[in-house]
Order: sequence, then C-alpha cells, then structure tokens
Amino acid sequence: MYADAISIGEAARQSGVKVPTIRFYEKIGLLPAPPRSEGNRRQFDARDLRRLSFIRHARELGFEIADIRELLDLTERPQNSCHEADSIARRHLDEINGRIARLEALSGELQRMVDECGHGQVCECRVIQVLADHNKCRHRAH
Repeated sequence: MYADAISIGEAARQSGVKVPTIRFYEKIGLLPAPPRSEGNRRQFDARDLRRLSFIRHARELGFEIADIRELLDLTERPQNSCHEADSIARRHLDEINGRIARLEALSGELQRMVDECGHGQVCECRVIQVLADHNKCRHRAH
C-alpha cells in the first residue's frame, strides 16, 4: 500500500477519467492493478494518475486502445528512439485526414443536394431523388 494512496473516486476526480473507465483500463491491462487496502479498496498513487492522464489525453486525440498500449510500453523505455511513437502518431494522422476527406466529400454532396432542391413538391425534390439513386451523387465514397 502507498503512503500517499488515494481512492478510485479521488483518482477519477483528479485524472478526469470516470470510475467505471478506470476499472475497465485495469481489466484490459492499460492500468496495472493497484494494491488494495485492508478493506479491499484500490489504492492509487501519483504514477497511476500520470498514466490515467496519459490514457485520457490519448483517447481525447482519438488513439485506439492498441496504439495507447504501444505508446505506454514505449514510455517504459525512455532512452529508446521515438521512431515507433512517431509512426503510430503518423498512422493515426493519416486515418484522421482520410476521415476528414470523406466528411468533406459528404458535406459537399449534401450541400449540392440542398442547393439543387427547388422547394417544390416531394416528387420533384432533389434531396429525395439523390437519396433514391446513388448514381446521381458526384462522390462514390460516402
């Protein structure tokens, strides 16, 4: 047990990670199982809080659990090259840029549908026509 141990509720408050999520991270091995008090309560320390904050920030940036696991493993070897971390971040950035491109195409298609709508009857509605016939779309990847 740690001298400066805090409860799971306090760890959640300080790290910004909800209690069930902390338990989940422990279950999947992202967070090592902390020691328990005599009453079988988890006891967290400053190192656990730093790890939880790292995980929370990585999740906010959209990193997948597998990537976070790799990044956390890299933090255990601080003298190694950061090439692997850079590769993980670049791969994630490529995925985000791909999603942005697909969303921009989707936005453009929806804007075109709305702009071409004559606000007449449903039988003449461009929105309905395009939704009914994918061949009327300019972009196939959405």
